[in-house]
Amino acid sequence: MTMSNNLKITVSGGFNKNGEAESLSELELHPETSLAVIGPTGSGKSEFLSDIEQSASKDTPSGRTVIIDSEGVDFACEGSGVIAQLSQKMSFIMDGTVERFLNLHAESRNKGGNGLILSTLEVANTLCGEPIRLNDPLHGLSGGQSRALMIADIALISDAPVVLIDEIENAGINKLKALSVLSSSSKLVIIATHDPLLILMADRRLIMKNGGMESVAERTESEKGILEKIKEMDRYTERVREDLRFGVYPLSSAEAVL
Repeated sequence: MTMSNNLKITVSGGFNKNGEAESLSELELHPETSLAVIGPTGSGKSEFLSDIEQSASKDTPSGRTVIIDSEGVDFACEGSGVIAQLSQKMSFIMDGTVERFLNLHAESRNKGGNGLILSTLEVANTLCGEPIRLNDPLHGLSGGQSRALMIADIALISDAPVVLIDEIENAGINKLKALSVLSSSSKLVIIATHDPLLILMADRRLIMKNGGMESVAERTESEKGILEKIKEMDRYTERVREDLRFGVYPLSSAEAVL
């Protein structure tokens, strides 16, 4: 399947946990944009992602209807693999090496060439602290390595135009680079998160409340300024984290900020 920029996802509202109609009756989503799904724990963020993943048709607890369409083609009916999903817990059932996995996936997408495989590995290695090698067995990868490999694979090899992410901030990878990699691949990125950095990086945010879609907010110009300040704080935290990991006392970094 070749991704179309005309792809559109329409989410028609269902009901919140009290059985009341959702405040937001309809939501439209398009490629090359990002949506942060936010709200307190238990507000329905994961259920919203699940509805998208299942192309819900009033057959889930929320009662929502999700239509994924491009130029009149109903992807849900064709089963064309329009959605890639990344969760906090990643594991491989394939018994093989990183290189074999990437090659098989590329071949299944009618893509190939050593350049693509090496580029995917290079991107993956910018996301996690411990290097991944082509001859590493998949089952031997750490949780962070597995997620980094899958993010790079989704961005460079997968044709899926929609990416669903559940709380990437707890995934043991560089969350800022991960979202940047996915956002630059012209896909629609939908991420459930509590992290202010990831929330402000998204073009829009969907506020969930009591299991229902409450409202949608666009990122403002003033929020872009706040985002830059939070990025600097995140870079500082990352420097200190890496110093501590390698047994370096981060006093100089702390003094520079404090």
